[in-house]
Amino acid sequence: MTHDSVQHRTCPLCEGMCGVTVTVEGGRAVTVRPNKQDRWSLGHICPKGTTLGALHHDPDRLRTPMIRDGNEWKSASWDFAFDRLETLVEGVRERHGPHAFAAYGGNMAGKDATLSRYSGLMLATSGIQQVYSSGTVDQHPKNLSAMLMFGNEWKIPIPDLDHTDLFVIFGGNPAASKGSIFSHRDVMGAMRDLRARGGRVIVIDPVRTQTARSADQWIGLKPGSDAAFMLGIAHVLFARDAVRLGHLDGLVDGLDRLREIVTGFSPQWVAHHCGIDAIVIENLADELIHTERSAIYGRIGTCTQTFGTLASWMIDVLAILTGNLDRQGGSMWSRPVAPLVDMLAKLPGDMPVVMGKSRVRGVPAVLGQFPASCMAEEIATPGAGQIKGLLTFAANPALSAPDSGKLDQALPLLECMVSLDNYLNETTRHAHVILPSPSFLESAHYDMWSWVFCLTSGGHYSPPVFPVTDRPDHWRVVARVGAIIGGKPSADIDAMDDGYFRALATGRGIDPAMAIAALPDRGPDRILDLAIRTGPFGDRFGLVAEGLTLDSFRDQPDGLIVAPAVPRAHEGFETASGKIDLTPALILSDLPRLERALVANDPSLVLVSRRHLRSLNSWMHNIDTLVKGKDRCTLQMHSIDAATYGLANGDLVALTSASGEIHVPLEIDDDIRPGVVSMPHGWGHSDPQTQIAIAQAHAGANTNILSPGMMVDVISGNAVLNGIPVQVCKADLQPRETIGAIA
Repeated sequence: MTHDSVQHRTCPLCEGMCGVTVTVEGGRAVTVRPNKQDRWSLGHICPKGTTLGALHHDPDRLRTPMIRDGNEWKSASWDFAFDRLETLVEGVRERHGPHAFAAYGGNMAGKDATLSRYSGLMLATSGIQQVYSSGTVDQHPKNLSAMLMFGNEWKIPIPDLDHTDLFVIFGGNPAASKGSIFSHRDVMGAMRDLRARGGRVIVIDPVRTQTARSADQWIGLKPGSDAAFMLGIAHVLFARDAVRLGHLDGLVDGLDRLREIVTGFSPQWVAHHCGIDAIVIENLADELIHTERSAIYGRIGTCTQTFGTLASWMIDVLAILTGNLDRQGGSMWSRPVAPLVDMLAKLPGDMPVVMGKSRVRGVPAVLGQFPASCMAEEIATPGAGQIKGLLTFAANPALSAPDSGKLDQALPLLECMVSLDNYLNETTRHAHVILPSPSFLESAHYDMWSWVFCLTSGGHYSPPVFPVTDRPDHWRVVARVGAIIGGKPSADIDAMDDGYFRALATGRGIDPAMAIAALPDRGPDRILDLAIRTGPFGDRFGLVAEGLTLDSFRDQPDGLIVAPAVPRAHEGFETASGKIDLTPALILSDLPRLERALVANDPSLVLVSRRHLRSLNSWMHNIDTLVKGKDRCTLQMHSIDAATYGLANGDLVALTSASGEIHVPLEIDDDIRPGVVSMPHGWGHSDPQTQIAIAQAHAGANTNILSPGMMVDVISGNAVLNGIPVQVCKADLQPRETIGAIA
């Protein structure tokens, strides 16, 4: 609707799913406010949610396809853009073969109604075998541990904060992120409620974040030591004969093997590596033993470290050992009304967890993806199998991937690059063709991902505020890109979509002919309707009286709450045994590396990343209301370290790692562990060839230049963003960013 109106929507920017009202006047979204009647969020919102109108009206947002000729960009028609893409793809396929293409997907693809439901079709049709994503930058260890323990990479336990007595957070900062792989209307408010009813909150992090300052206790571990710390807790649980499986007794394999393993990780042995006293580990173990209900939660900080998979594994191991997995007040699994993730993003049952080898480095693809840090070398290194064509969608890896300086240098070597993106940014400036997506207010929305991480079953459907009529349907664009790269530019897109839908219906146990007859309108909403109808509360196409359909949500502009989470372990697991695997062999294979680290000398200074409530990775810095004010792109350092290095607050410092150097203002902050410095992720908008004016005016420095590509969590391939050895000194230069590797 473009006439004056007030529209009810869900903010799509994060797992919070805040309900908003969008007031439209004169064809513009003049205000975005919290919707106090929203059944889920009840009026909660963060600053980013109020900028949906600003994102839509941003003059730098691309509205038409863009074609690059040398360094010059020109607006083009959709037909011309597709013709240009066909020519480029045909050339690469003729010169280098059909497997010279790679793809890189970003986080926000999951928040786009079309990309979240059609990227799988696009990739399958394209024939692309080298797949990369932001998942190997931020969360792959958690997916891997869930896959190996529970048989499904998305069966990730969620903390039941509203009913727990003790909330333990490892490496998470919901005051800034609201909740990552954890959908809750107001995490900080729930923490206050927990403390008011006599419960406790403990935050374990190298930095005393805003979340930690709101807790009862802060434990400042050394970066990368979370796994050892948790193994020490498990040691105490077994030593005190305090392991209680509860209703999981008989559903867990590997308990005796785990007992043997943790014998070698006493608190006294791991304490030095963790940088704390052994009594801290023992006290937390005792608190877990004596607290009726505990919820243990680990997030970005546990994944983006050198032992990310071990740490992610131990989060769930501790929940199991204390009897707090799959129970109210502990950690539970969701029951999404529309199980889109199981339909669309689940690893196929016949696909190995670890497969293949990358051409240059020889590392495997894990869960179907190669490490993001490998992409630059695969583009830059000549030889058979070299990447010559690249598809990026909703991603900015030239800024957000590890060793991003090398990737920025490699991208110009591509002979064909197409980007599905709304901005001419640090990555897409290298593309030959940019195909923009509709804005969030131009698209319908029903969150595919956040309900997977929510312990309330419900949903909210948001129709477009500004329906688009001057461009092809977005799903047709996405499907056509896949067909073109796959060498089938004349493919019948309608037939492709029907075949895709038939396969999805068959996978859900539904007769596909009947499903197509009932849902003839193609596109993302048809897939959503199928998911709702075949979900746990669906109507099964009329077989379940009063079951839900998409129309059930269209009729509820403030959303619909269906049911709370319930224990689900009795349903079984998709592992070979049908039980929880407490000691997966692949995870245990990394323990010797941890044991070696326990006796190694730590570097004197290490870098960790941080988040801010007004930022969302690299792409919301072009909104003035979110970036104005105090400079947030600073290096935070404890006063003890500042004195050691002869630095003062506000100094411009040179921060150097094995892969690069940046110059950044210093901010002395004693809410950080000595020996640790902190930089925010997602800045570095100084490239003059981008078209993001506000972001350029608040450029900041790109911390990913300092993340060595070879520095990964070994078994998952996930990048290490926390615990990077660095050196710091006062800079002699004016504020700027120095990009590139240093020998």
